Amino acid sequence: MINFLIRRTMLAGLTTLAISMFAFVAIQLPPGDFATTYVQMLLGGGIFGGVETQDPAIEAQIRSDLGLDKPLVVQYLKWGWRVITLDFGNSIMHGEKITEVVGQRLLNTVLLALGTILFTWIMAIPIGIYSAVKHNSPGDYAVTFFGFLGLAIPDFLLALSLMWIGFAYFDISVGGLYSSQYLDAGWSLDKVVDLLKHLWVPALVLGTAGTAGLIRVLRNNLLDELGKPYVVAARARGVPEWKMVFKYPVRIALNPFISTLGYLLPFMLSGSVIVSVVLSLPTLGPILLESLLAEDMYLAATIVLMMGMLTVIGTLISDILLVIFDPRIQVQD
Repeated sequence: MINFLIRRTMLAGLTTLAISMFAFVAIQLPPGDFATTYVQMLLGGGIFGGVETQDPAIEAQIRSDLGLDKPLVVQYLKWGWRVITLDFGNSIMHGEKITEVVGQRLLNTVLLALGTILFTWIMAIPIGIYSAVKHNSPGDYAVTFFGFLGLAIPDFLLALSLMWIGFAYFDISVGGLYSSQYLDAGWSLDKVVDLLKHLWVPALVLGTAGTAGLIRVLRNNLLDELGKPYVVAARARGVPEWKMVFKYPVRIALNPFISTLGYLLPFMLSGSVIVSVVLSLPTLGPILLESLLAEDMYLAATIVLMMGMLTVIGTLISDILLVIFDPRIQVQD
């Protein structure tokens, strides 16, 4: 077990390093940089000293002031050292420390992701078990139909539909994570309750596709387990059906739920970009979109790195949980 954890931890560290390199390099692949975008924005607004054409000297000066004229390796090493010291630098676009820009939004994003995962598991596990035990029944067909429907409907379209229903029929707004009076307020019991009142809408929107997919996975895995000899032997000995199902096949069929923890977190984060814009959610999604459009490489690279680290952490946790719930994995590793 100790050797297993050491190997997984070392692999997680190397993976994080590779993600940081990829994130920093990939963001700079498009032509131009923040200096180019900034000058074009100012010229488009007509506020840059009355200049109507782009001046290369002005752009070069801005690039020099921001350190964007340095070689890519030098820029990455400086940024990497700041990341190691937990100083992510300043956002060029916002003119503030990146920790201040993403701090509260990162917490909101994690809370939204955890709420969505909790919703997904609460819905998918009992429905998947029912669909497998009662396979080829009208209930199974209904679950299959709505499952495929959930997979087919885009998240942003579902968000827009819920917003329209809430406004047209209930005269309420389903956007945001907090009421206006709690946006800048400190954490308290009232703010937590207000968050829970708003959290169910984005959790429902983001969790619909994941729930439908996990229902199919659990149903198929459980059907495979229900046909194995140990299940037949348990039934022959007179073990009650539901006791037998939950004690043996369900435990094995739940392994995919644990293994999906590694990709569910980044999936929620990346998939929530458009949904966050539609529902006006104060998460990392809109900030990531803005930083990519403005080519703010430090902010964008930091957010992508955070998403990658969440992926690595989620995968490490799922590996540990799988070893605990299924010791055969450690033997086969």
